Amino acid sequence: MLTSLSLVFLLGMLLSWAFQKIRLPGLLGMLLTGMILGPYALNMLDGSILGISADLRQIALIIILTRAGLSLDIQDLKKVGRPAVLMCFVPACFEIIGMILLAPRLLGISILDAAIMGAVVGAVSPAVIVPKMLNLMEKGYGVKKSIPQLILAGASVDDVFVIVMFTAFTGLAQGGTFSPASILSIPVSIGTGIVAGGLAGVLLALFFRKVHIRDSAKVVILLSISFLMIELENRLKGYVPFSGLLAVMSIGIALQKKRYEAAARLSVKYSKLWVAAEVLLFVLVGATVDISYAMKAGAAAVILIFGVLIFRMAGVFFCLLGTDINRKERLFCMIAYMPKATVQAAISGVPLAMGLGCGKIVLTVAVLAILITAPLGAFGVEQTYKRLLKAE
Repeated sequence: MLTSLSLVFLLGMLLSWAFQKIRLPGLLGMLLTGMILGPYALNMLDGSILGISADLRQIALIIILTRAGLSLDIQDLKKVGRPAVLMCFVPACFEIIGMILLAPRLLGISILDAAIMGAVVGAVSPAVIVPKMLNLMEKGYGVKKSIPQLILAGASVDDVFVIVMFTAFTGLAQGGTFSPASILSIPVSIGTGIVAGGLAGVLLALFFRKVHIRDSAKVVILLSISFLMIELENRLKGYVPFSGLLAVMSIGIALQKKRYEAAARLSVKYSKLWVAAEVLLFVLVGATVDISYAMKAGAAAVILIFGVLIFRMAGVFFCLLGTDINRKERLFCMIAYMPKATVQAAISGVPLAMGLGCGKIVLTVAVLAILITAPLGAFGVEQTYKRLLKAE
């Protein structure tokens, strides 16, 4: 395991640096590292690491979402208002509709299979988007109109919506019925996650005010509470809808609101943790990519991915109608809301494991979506933000 971890970090950081030198996103190098070292190529990663890969990726996601919460001012989102809510589900709905319209014609699958595929591909990747938006907030680009904050918050809730839709569609494919309760669970899971995380954040702020401990110890406590929130989601599954990742982000937001100075220092600590967590996350995502599936998909699957991206962009454009966000800024939002990686890596293999007929093609299209949109979105953000956004 130690040898595998060494390869993950050393080769991942090396290729990330190399890609940055040729003006490409570093995460592309990390994804490539995972594909090279993973079970579908050189198979140099220890089985024990691959066995806990999902847990390690989740820890990395917790770190970046906590950092986002510690940096996100809720007042900025209140200024944005309606678009912040719409961005949580409208672009994903547009993409699922696009998949239902295009996939049966291009791939010859049923409408229900296309809906399942749309739910898998429709999720945006907070692991790609959140670090980029935090970087823009630190540099002051688009901050006056709360554009990075808008994208950051939308990306965090978008996943909750898409995963609930995925569960509903796969239930139908297994012979179940579509229940209105599954749709109702979306706002309930969002609400319970925000309330539980907010309460935990307030209690932590009170504790940190009363008890003086080192910031490093605070990071350990905060991480532990975040892990418990994720475990709480697993325990409540089937009883009460609950979003653990939203709870994690809400802890950071509440802590920042109640103890701003402490939150600022903790954000710096988390940014240092992210240096290692980022490499681990994207290398392990890359290790899930089966290149042979991607090669078999052909041009039709590539055309499909670009086709549904147009639907997603139209959804983002719709969300921003009637706002003071100008055309250039809208174009930036449309580009920034493209990347896919973490959710697709987590759920793309589920239909195949369930024995659904669409399992293999869903996995193939999801793999291609990661390979195309993660680098494309990250590169697009890096190359356009100075041209399309105003610096404060």
